[in-house]
Amino acid sequence: MILERTIFQLDTGDMSEDEARQMGQLGYMQWIAGLEPDADYAKAANVAYDKAVPFMVQSPAVAAFCALLKASLDAPLKPLPLSMPPRQRRGGAQGRRAGRLPL
Repeated sequence: MILERTIFQLDTGDMSEDEARQMGQLGYMQWIAGLEPDADYAKAANVAYDKAVPFMVQSPAVAAFCALLKASLDAPLKPLPLSMPPRQRRGGAQGRRAGRLPL
C-alpha cells in the first residue's frame, strides 16, 4: 500500500534534476518508514524497484527513487545521500487566498 502511494506521489512528470532528487529522497524515506519492523529489506527493496521501474521514463523523481533503491542494494553498508529539502516559505494564508497553495 505505502509503495503504490509513494510511486503515485512521485510520478508527477518532468521537473528539474534538483527537485527530482529531493522528491526521490523523500519518497525513499517515506517508503522505508512504512516497512514492517521485521521486513526483509533486500526483498522489499527489489519488489519496490520492480514496481517503480516502469514509471522511471516519464518521471525523474521515480528515477531518483529507483537509484536510491539500487544503491542501497549494491552497496548495503555505504550511507545513502539522503537529506531533507531546504525550508522555504510558500506564501501561507496569502498563498492560499491567491490560489497558489492547497487548502
